[in-house]
Formats: sequence, C-alpha cells, structure tokens
Amino acid sequence: QGPLVESGGGSVQAGGSLTLSCVASGRPYSNYCMAWFRQAPGKRREAVAAIDSDGNIKYADSVKGRFTISQDNAKNCLNLTMNYLKPEDTALYYCAASPMGWVRVKMDAAEYNYWGQGTQVTVSS
Repeated sequence: QGPLVESGGGSVQAGGSLTLSCVASGRPYSNYCMAWFRQAPGKRREAVAAIDSDGNIKYADSVKGRFTISQDNAKNCLNLTMNYLKPEDTALYYCAASPMGWVRVKMDAAEYNYWGQGTQVTVSS
C-alpha cells in the first residue's frame, strides 16, 4: 500500500449518497493541499474538490452543492461526502496530496505528488 489509501466507493442509484475516505500515512499532511480527483473511462482526470492547509476549499462546478470535502488532521484522514449522485459522477475517485499546501487551493493534477490507488464509484440511473 502507498501513503494514501481510499475507501468507501460502491454502487448506488441516482440520488443516493456515498462517503469516500482517504487515510494518509508516512508523514504529517497538515501542511499539504489535499484533494479528490476522478477519472471516467475515456476522459481526463479532473479535480472534484480540494482543501489547502489553511482550510480553504474549492469545488468543481459540476459538484458544487452536492459534494463536501472535509479533513481530520488528527487522524490524517480526508473525506468526500457525495449527495444527490448522478450517473455522470461514475468514475474512479483518487485521493491526492501536494506539498506546500499554504500556497493556494490546487485543482491541477500536475501539482500533486502523492496519489492513492483509487476507489470506484458507480451511479446507475
């Protein structure tokens, strides 16, 4: 296992909810920018939500109002609560970490050094 391990994926019907979790190990991540990305088959990896070391948060427009990112620094855990899921949310979801987390909230995958293996989310209509 790598330093980031995701869990919580699964299959749900449209309108349902899931909460993804990412447990980070190997170093303290309190000074990192942490994020959730997703990648659907045949599509580019895209940022879903990110949180910097000051607690500032950004969401992709497609998930605003439906998804919530949260972080428990004491447990080195990053969560993504997903409500009102849609079939277009179907993807492999990745947790990622980027050092120098105080610079800004990073939404570019190229700025992230550490990645989990991903957890699959499938939403049926």
